[in-house]
Amino acid sequence: MAGAGVKILNNRIRSVGNTQQITKAMKMVAASKLQRSQGNMLAARPYSRKLTELMQQLAGKTDIGHPLFEVRPVRKRLYLVIASDKGLCGSYNMNVLKVAQKAIDASVESGVETAVYAVGKKVADFFAKRDYTVYEKHTEFGGEMNSERGKLVGDTAVGCFLSGEFDEVRVVYASFVSTMTQQPVDQPLLPIAPEAHEGDEEDSRTIDYIWEPSQADMFDALLPLYLRNRVFMTLSEAFTSEHAARMTSMAAATENAGEMIRTLTIQRNRERQAAITSELLDIVGGANAL
Repeated sequence: MAGAGVKILNNRIRSVGNTQQITKAMKMVAASKLQRSQGNMLAARPYSRKLTELMQQLAGKTDIGHPLFEVRPVRKRLYLVIASDKGLCGSYNMNVLKVAQKAIDASVESGVETAVYAVGKKVADFFAKRDYTVYEKHTEFGGEMNSERGKLVGDTAVGCFLSGEFDEVRVVYASFVSTMTQQPVDQPLLPIAPEAHEGDEEDSRTIDYIWEPSQADMFDALLPLYLRNRVFMTLSEAFTSEHAARMTSMAAATENAGEMIRTLTIQRNRERQAAITSELLDIVGGANAL
């Protein structure tokens, strides 16, 4: 029996060791993706801040008549929810989905017809299984961001707003705070509110630009870029948060596997020592009998 117990423990140690190798490899892959995604996000922030500053200048000096600024009575609302296509990233997906579900339920209870624009397989599956209306979904991004995908999501959101399908578009995603912290947020996307960005308001007031061509022409040219950039930055933060959460989760899993191996090794050694002691007692007892 003791030999069988040692054999079972050896199999468990081997199995946990194989799992540890997998989680360690996944942690390294996630760390590599995090470094690349975070680098791209940080590199894009100065452009995003400057574009926002220019839009604030133009919005304050131009008579805004663009339909993307049109505030309508909200009868239909679309929630753009961004999470991951895969699991094994701790509570990242569930934290985002909880915030999204709470907001969507509140919207429905208030009498607003509400639908979900799902970015991520986990989002699409979660709301489809619960009979929510899924307007559109993307389940092939895989946590990788590029300008084409940002344009695709942005154009879809703008198209359904301008066509009148929805009176408001909001976005729920995990904002990247640090490698250990990702904060789910619910923010308005459309219509665009000029007062929504106030971070550089004092600085922008002190700068007097010379506009060529006219301010109205610049406004029409920059507005699509501004909205596309905003969607791009939102997706970048969400995917960076996903890689950070997966790296942290796999690091914890690797550490737990190592602790389990140490515990099982001690247990196996005790089983083996008990078996050896039992055999020695049998030998000594037989020798004394002779």
